[in-house]
Amino acid sequence: MLTRVPASPAPPLVLVTGDEDLLVGRAVREVLDAARARDPEVEIVERAAAELTEADMVDLGATSMFGGGRAVVVRGVQDLGEELRDALLAYLSHSLDDVILVLVHSGAVKNRKLADAMKAAGARVIPAAKITRPRDRHDFVVAEVRRLGGRISDGAVRALLDAVGGDLRELAAVCDQLVADTEGGLLDEAAVARFYRGRAEASGFAVADAIIGGDLPQALTLLRQAIEGGTAAVLISSAVAGGLRDLARVSSAGPGTKWDLARALGMPDWKVEKAQRSARAWSDPGLGLALRASATADAGVKGASVDAGYALEKLLREVAAARSFPRDRAYRGGRP
Repeated sequence: MLTRVPASPAPPLVLVTGDEDLLVGRAVREVLDAARARDPEVEIVERAAAELTEADMVDLGATSMFGGGRAVVVRGVQDLGEELRDALLAYLSHSLDDVILVLVHSGAVKNRKLADAMKAAGARVIPAAKITRPRDRHDFVVAEVRRLGGRISDGAVRALLDAVGGDLRELAAVCDQLVADTEGGLLDEAAVARFYRGRAEASGFAVADAIIGGDLPQALTLLRQAIEGGTAAVLISSAVAGGLRDLARVSSAGPGTKWDLARALGMPDWKVEKAQRSARAWSDPGLGLALRASATADAGVKGASVDAGYALEKLLREVAAARSFPRDRAYRGGRP
């Protein structure tokens, strides 16, 4: 999670490590804001690794003739060539007090020596790695709302993640709007639902929940609403496939508490609990049939089918039939 940089004083050496664009951009912006707070006339120099030159390195190590401060940002330092990397390493041994140096490293192995040298020199390290784990996305939303001065319930976090997905920029933008709409009050599921004005209910996730839960009429209604609302067919297909895969993973994991299974499977506990409830109505052969139907539909919406809407409707009907497949009947091919 991103460590917030104090507005003042600006640290002389800053290492931003990671490749999540939102977090990297925010970290750099906060450091530069701190530099401007200390010196409104500070000179800002920003370079990508490919743009950095030997002349820039000479300027970096030279004392300003006019006594003004400077902030130098170099992005993508993992891609620097040896000469420029070594020049930066040399600078770290005699860095200047009136220069704020910000290096952005993706976290890759290449040029790790430079990142290690920054740490050894006492640089402030700001992590900005991509957020991929469900629990980390949950924590990001909670921290983002808190950063904006609001509070959010666990149910609202789940609803927001279901509606938005894992795009951090969109999550941050929605959090900002929701906090503004509620004027810093508690964000609950109702607030998220109001914000989306029904779009969340017609999302691919809602279609998946309905059909996996056995409500074919509701799933078909939500499917038509989602398509009419502009939701891409591939997103709906992906949501159904993801729900079925979650169901299969939890079913095959055997008995256990939601917390034990969440740790073992790398899933959030609420999603494990939901899959456990759904799994009671599914047989293993039926789940296998549904997964095969999902794979076929995925090919359909990606171009193999002339009518993606028809492919999705066919998927929902086949998943509904698969859910009714008897536990004591072996699947021998064909339709259930």
